[in-house]
Amino acid sequence: MKLMLLDVTPAIVSVIAIVLFIVGCVAGFVAYKIYSNKKLQKNKSNAIKIIEDAYAEAKTIKKEAIIESKEQSQKLKDEVEQEVKERRNEVVKLEERLNQREEYIEKKEQAVDKKSDQLDEEKKQVQEIREQVEKIKEEQEQTRAQILEELEKTAKLSKQEAKDMLIASMRNDAQKEAAGIVKKIEDEAKEEGENKARWIIGQALQRCATETTSEMTVSTVALPNDEMKGRIIGREGRNIRAIEAATGVELIVDDTPESITISGFDPIRREVARLSLEKLISDGRIHPTRVEEIVEKMQREVDKTIKQAGEEACNETGIFNLNPELVKTLGRLKYRTSYGQNVLKHSIETSIIAGLLASEMGANVKIAKRGGLLHDIGKALDHELEGTHVQIGVELARRCGESEAVVHCIEAHHFNVEFKTIEAVIVQVADAISSSRPGARRDSFENYIKRLQQLEEIANGFKGVEKSYAVQAGREVRIIVKPDQISDSEAMFMAKEIAQKIENEMQYPGQIKVNVIRESRFTETAK
Repeated sequence: MKLMLLDVTPAIVSVIAIVLFIVGCVAGFVAYKIYSNKKLQKNKSNAIKIIEDAYAEAKTIKKEAIIESKEQSQKLKDEVEQEVKERRNEVVKLEERLNQREEYIEKKEQAVDKKSDQLDEEKKQVQEIREQVEKIKEEQEQTRAQILEELEKTAKLSKQEAKDMLIASMRNDAQKEAAGIVKKIEDEAKEEGENKARWIIGQALQRCATETTSEMTVSTVALPNDEMKGRIIGREGRNIRAIEAATGVELIVDDTPESITISGFDPIRREVARLSLEKLISDGRIHPTRVEEIVEKMQREVDKTIKQAGEEACNETGIFNLNPELVKTLGRLKYRTSYGQNVLKHSIETSIIAGLLASEMGANVKIAKRGGLLHDIGKALDHELEGTHVQIGVELARRCGESEAVVHCIEAHHFNVEFKTIEAVIVQVADAISSSRPGARRDSFENYIKRLQQLEEIANGFKGVEKSYAVQAGREVRIIVKPDQISDSEAMFMAKEIAQKIENEMQYPGQIKVNVIRESRFTETAK
């Protein structure tokens, strides 16, 4: 029994422990629930208080907003009323102005009506005067017609015939008198001017010794044989493409035996290409790498030659203080030609002649020589820059610090502006002398023939011309007129008209002399 009690006791204890644990859990849960309810109740009361405070604050804000909106609306109302008041005042003022304007217009209308009545009255008076004048004119015309009729009967000539005779007589007298005066003035001016000009130009040209021929830039390269063409072209054209890319020119390989043509607008590039080809041909090694080396070397040699040519031109003309850029640009003219004339040699000639003319005329020799040397410097850059060679030369000279007197010589040598100094006139004259002397320039055969034909066509276009001949290589045109149609005075005026037409319609270097020849022949036969 005691043993059984001992066996049962641990089980009871375990049950009791479990029951106590459950009771404890239930008690804890109940206590937590009570605590949670109290805390929830407290939070709820706090939330209600916050809501009440927020509601009170919202009512305050709403009240303030209503008061502020009322103040703003009252302010807007006051402003609108003030603006309406001002507008009303403006309308009142406008009404007053309109009333004044209406009164002014009414007064004007009354004045206009009054003026209109006066004009109508004056118009009637004018009309009456016109009628009286017309009546007097009719009476005068009748009287004049009667007098003319009597004069025609007396003179046995009509009115038109008498008028034509009078005009012809007056015209002949005026032409003869004018021709005599003009001829006298021209003879005196020519005699004095030609003697003086002949002396000055003779003295200048006597002291000017320059070459009379000018070189043209070479545009072909001679080959030792036609096989060299293939080597220059290279495999698949590699060599010729390399040469063209390095020099900037085009090589024309055609059927012309033992020669290659170099085509390029820039004369300096053309010269570099010519020297490079000659060097490659003599060397024999022709490939793209060698081409680049030779072209670079020849470019340096040409640059050196250009600088040397500019310095030699300065030494020859006695000008030693030019800007280095001007000296180099001047040397580029060695490879520039105009109508077959080398521009550098032409510039040197112009400078020397201008200096001699300035010395003879008492002008500034330094400015004249400097302007003559630089007058065509723009031609060295006219294929690279936009504008005429005159504009380019003027800009370059100013940029390099040349004086305005020298710049004006460059600017005026083609009559682009009016002459302001005697040195500019001297440079223009020296330029014309250098360009128009025999052998200085060459025209193509076609242009030469066209100029001769155009001269004869202009002369033959005048009434009374029998024949015309262009002679002296187009420097003179001789015109033979019909003596029964053209008088001596008319021949003189015809020469002036033909010369004027040639100046307006033709372009030519130098001068063209117009000779009008009137010849009368009288033939009798002795029997």
